[in-house]
Amino acid sequence: MTRPLIGVSTYWESAARWGIWELEAALLPAGYPRLVRAAGGLAAMLPPDGPAYAAETVARLDGLVIAGGPDVDPARYGAERSPRTGPPAPERDAWELALIGAALDAGTPLLGICRGMQLLNVALGGTLVQHLDGHVAEVGVFGRHTVRPVPGSRYADISPGDASVPTYHHQAVDRLGEGLRPSAYAADGTVEAVELPGPGWVLGVQWHPEMGEDTRVMEALVRAASA
Repeated sequence: MTRPLIGVSTYWESAARWGIWELEAALLPAGYPRLVRAAGGLAAMLPPDGPAYAAETVARLDGLVIAGGPDVDPARYGAERSPRTGPPAPERDAWELALIGAALDAGTPLLGICRGMQLLNVALGGTLVQHLDGHVAEVGVFGRHTVRPVPGSRYADISPGDASVPTYHHQAVDRLGEGLRPSAYAADGTVEAVELPGPGWVLGVQWHPEMGEDTRVMEALVRAASA
């Protein structure tokens, strides 16, 4: 069987270094392609491009992952910037929002991870909590906490019981975007997964499956992409 091609969004890094070189590079943490491969897919890195190319890019994919990263610009959801919100990444916001829109239009299976879930929510008209405590162990260190699936949700079909997941985020979904429904919660009530009901396959998770050993979420995306 031909393995499905799963595109994963990447970002520009202005000071990447290897050997004697220090140049701008399109980067993606290695956990993402490793997780795609472990789940049975082929990973394709998608460097930030002009939004006009998003539909053409998505048309060549079987599935799409919007990766984690910096805070979404609050201007994207009509909010003033909190002092605790990180610097904007306008080029990345524009590219990934265009990819999300193209995937939704085309019915391409879509998985948003951390920032990717937040951006999916914003793309559908939702808003974000700009800071919350308790979901970062310490700076630069992934922690773990338990998420509980919502019975009857797509995520509950993937993971029927409580799961301990790798986590690192200080923002979260506030008002849900149009059509989205929550499919998992943390113990403190934070929305930890969202999905878009319907014939397509659209899921967002607030945690980082690429930093753990549980491949079930990515395997579900790969199965949807194979179809």
